[in-house]
Amino acid sequence: MSAPRVHLHIQDHYVVMDNGIVQVTLSNPGGIVTGIRYNGYDNLLEVLNKESNRGYWDLVWSAPGSKGIFDVISGTIFRVIVKNEDQVELSFTRMWDPTLEGKFVPLNIDKRFIMLRGSSGFYSYAIYEHLKDWPDFDIGETRITFKLRKDKFRYMAIADDRQRYMPQPDDRCSGKCQILAYPEAVLLVNPTMPDHKGEVDDKYQYSCDNKDIKVHGWISSIPHVGFWQITPSDEFRSGGPLKQSLTSHVGPTTLAMFLSAHYAGQDLVPKFRAGEPWKKVFGPVFIYLNSASIGDDPFWLWEDAKIQMTNEVQSWPYSFPASEDFQKADQRGNVNGRLLVSDRYTCKDYIPANGAYVGLAPPGDNGSWQRECKDYQFWVRADEGGYFSITNIRTGDYNLYAWVPGFIGDYRCDIAITITSGSYIEMGDLVYEPPRDGPTLWEIGIPDRSAAEFFVPDPDPKYINKLYVNHPDRFRHYGLWGRYAELYPDTDLVYTVGVSDYSKDWFFAQVPRKKEDDTHQGTTWQIKFKLNNVDRRNAYKLRVAIASATLAEMQVRINDPNAKRPLFTSGLIGRDNSIARHGIRGLYWLYNVNVPGAQLVEGDNTIYLTQPRSTSPFQGIMYDYIRLEGPPSSNVKDEL
Repeated sequence: MSAPRVHLHIQDHYVVMDNGIVQVTLSNPGGIVTGIRYNGYDNLLEVLNKESNRGYWDLVWSAPGSKGIFDVISGTIFRVIVKNEDQVELSFTRMWDPTLEGKFVPLNIDKRFIMLRGSSGFYSYAIYEHLKDWPDFDIGETRITFKLRKDKFRYMAIADDRQRYMPQPDDRCSGKCQILAYPEAVLLVNPTMPDHKGEVDDKYQYSCDNKDIKVHGWISSIPHVGFWQITPSDEFRSGGPLKQSLTSHVGPTTLAMFLSAHYAGQDLVPKFRAGEPWKKVFGPVFIYLNSASIGDDPFWLWEDAKIQMTNEVQSWPYSFPASEDFQKADQRGNVNGRLLVSDRYTCKDYIPANGAYVGLAPPGDNGSWQRECKDYQFWVRADEGGYFSITNIRTGDYNLYAWVPGFIGDYRCDIAITITSGSYIEMGDLVYEPPRDGPTLWEIGIPDRSAAEFFVPDPDPKYINKLYVNHPDRFRHYGLWGRYAELYPDTDLVYTVGVSDYSKDWFFAQVPRKKEDDTHQGTTWQIKFKLNNVDRRNAYKLRVAIASATLAEMQVRINDPNAKRPLFTSGLIGRDNSIARHGIRGLYWLYNVNVPGAQLVEGDNTIYLTQPRSTSPFQGIMYDYIRLEGPPSSNVKDEL
């Protein structure tokens, strides 16, 4: 038997899409999702919430220099875009005009909802448009939010190894918890489920890299139902594949994040000035619902959701959205090529860029993609031979960017790329020459834009999250910044090349030390190394790759910790806040410091890395990789 046809019921204040599997109720003309009926549940959304606080698109915006305004986007015009037996597509639009200046974000916003025949769920996307000469503004965040029934949805899954029964939202209320260093983090002291007592709950512990946020959501108690948010493409997200975003958290809440400053700061806030026109399509994303029969394993619902996610990814770009602003497959283009690495001090031959991240993003400088937040990006991983194929690229002008795990720096192809409908562009062999002046004398860490390989301490037993006990992502425990002062109460970290082990002896973040009076002080780390011979006439090169920085400064001194002026200072950098938000990376920085040979000596040398900023415990640096190179023309054979 064929699936029932899709029905649309239009009422005075509500619109209902129903395909016989799922029934979705939206406010009319607001386009707020007020109800989702499925598998015996009259409503999967939290019925105790106001209808405007169940399922909605929202954003945070501001006029330049003003405080951010939170806005649940409610439409004023309702239209039926498609209505037939196989599909319904609805539009809820809010138009802007000058009489609304200062009251609403200067955008025309068209929210779309789609239901297909035989589909166990529904889709949503939106078109945001800022017309030429409209007022200047910033948009700090935009997303879709769903708040589910707290009496039913208690098991959350965001990855194979990141799923658990979650605390109740009431557990975060006064009398049941203790607020920690910031409001998002609480210690559960009297939770509903006794097993949760003594744990920390913080939504940032469940963040993920954009590249890994494909499916996440919740499983309910009997009857077992899964509610899953599936994002089949990253093209409309800002900041590239390593940008971290929120997923699901206590509420129970599920988010589809499109724009945010999390783990990046103001660099990832789109700013529109001088009447700049802009239009962007966010989504579609898919809300997928599944169910398990009594007696079946409810955790199978997660496996089924992953299968559905794969189907959605393979179906991208979708053929069914009606808006002409969403380009279909035949309107898009493709780019193929091969990336090789040339590093003469590592290998005389070209090295295939195995596992390289290769992407198209708007034209810019090397690495500009990680701060790009207005347009579209398209990323893939190269295979073992360095070959890559980027498909289904929207028409437009791009640069090709890449970075290669195991090598520092960023690649950008000098040739501008214009994608037209149906184009197939063959780039051939591209060669990346990573920064390099001379041979490696020593190195600390792995150049992978993460501090995960360094020493991440056990958490304070008072502040654990049981999910991350004996977990690869142990850095997601709360309060790890405070462990530094416990491990180094009087003196700072000293790392001896050839003796120390960076996985045990290099703390994952250079943070301030907390003092007895609860103030903080800057820290100076030492790298000790021997040189048997020194070329005093030429410069050595210190490469410092930083995985994240938060209102920090890196000062470099050579062999004299008391030198009034450092050899190098980064100045104040970074607003990632990755230390507080349990990230292991943020925005990437690479510093190349010339070290005069005259400042080095034969025998014992010390590099002093000072991070002096200390008004907050969260200020600091996460290093990615550090390398000292000898002079390029030197015949000196340094033995470390």
